[in-house]
Amino acid sequence: MRLIEILRERWQALDDRTRLRSGYALIILLAAAVGWSMLSDKVQELEKKRSARETVLKELLPLKVTYLSARRSSDQLRGRMASLLPDDSPAKIIEEIGIKGKSVKIVPLKGEERNGFTEDAADIRIEGLTLNEAVNLLYRLEKGGRPLVIKKSNLKVRFDDPSRSDLTLILALLKPAPGQTKP
Repeated sequence: MRLIEILRERWQALDDRTRLRSGYALIILLAAAVGWSMLSDKVQELEKKRSARETVLKELLPLKVTYLSARRSSDQLRGRMASLLPDDSPAKIIEEIGIKGKSVKIVPLKGEERNGFTEDAADIRIEGLTLNEAVNLLYRLEKGGRPLVIKKSNLKVRFDDPSRSDLTLILALLKPAPGQTKP
């Protein structure tokens, strides 16, 4: 308590002009302290918002990558579906590729109907291919311009000529369902 009394006595001992200036200085200091406190609260609030947004962003970035990948594959399928002709079949596509072994056997299979698509399926057996021809055939089927699905593949090396092999594929050509328009 002694300190407060000393401060009060010194305050009373000041002349009016100095006391007025000291009062203004005290008001400015208190206003600065209040302003600093408000700014500090605002900064803390903004820091919380920033950290929350960073968390949301960390969750959304993998979703964005997944979305872009799905969109890219969807656009790719849409482009392949647009290049599809009404008379296309797995047999015609195999013939267009031009890779032939000793013999090619194509047996049509019953296709399935899926979410707006029908499958034109075929069991294809190509005998006497080299391994390079088999790889090239599979690459051209997968990366070709038409929407093909390789459901099953089997590659067997021939006993009579180990440099040749037999390739068995079950291919499905995706076509729009009869009631659907082209995407």
